[in-house]
Amino acid sequence: MEEQNYAKHAKIDPLFHRILAPLLLVIFIGSLVNLYQSFDDHSRLYNASLIAAISLALVLAGVLIRTYPLKAQDRAIRAEENLRHYVLTGKLLDSRLTAKQIVALRFASDAEFPALAAKTSQENLVPDSIKKSVRAWRADHDRL
Repeated sequence: MEEQNYAKHAKIDPLFHRILAPLLLVIFIGSLVNLYQSFDDHSRLYNASLIAAISLALVLAGVLIRTYPLKAQDRAIRAEENLRHYVLTGKLLDSRLTAKQIVALRFASDAEFPALAAKTSQENLVPDSIKKSVRAWRADHDRL
C-alpha cells in the first residue's frame, strides 16, 4: 500500500465521491427545476412533487449511507485507541478528548501517542493540528 502522511491520508471513494454524490445532486436540482416549472400546470404538479420528494429522500439516504458507517468506525477507533493508550501508559484516555480528536490521534506512533494525547487534552487541539503534530505517521488504510 501507498505510504500515508498528512498530505495523503484522506480517503476518497471514487464511486461515492465522484459518481454517486454528484449524480444525486444533479437529480435533486433537476427535480426542483421540474417542480418549479410545474407550478402553473396542475396536471404535472403532483408528479413533480413526488419526484422532488423521492430525490430529496435519495440525497438524505446518500448522506446517511456515508455518515452511519463513519460513526460506527469512530466508536471502534475510540475503543482501540483507549486500549492502546492503556497498554502504553496503564491509564485510559482523558475523558475530555472528543471522538474527532481521538480519531486524529490514531495516526500517532506508539512512541509519541501518549504525549500527544496528553497535549491534546490539555490544550484542546483541533484534529487538524493533531495530525500536523504527528512526526512518525501510523497509517490507517481501513477507514471508509
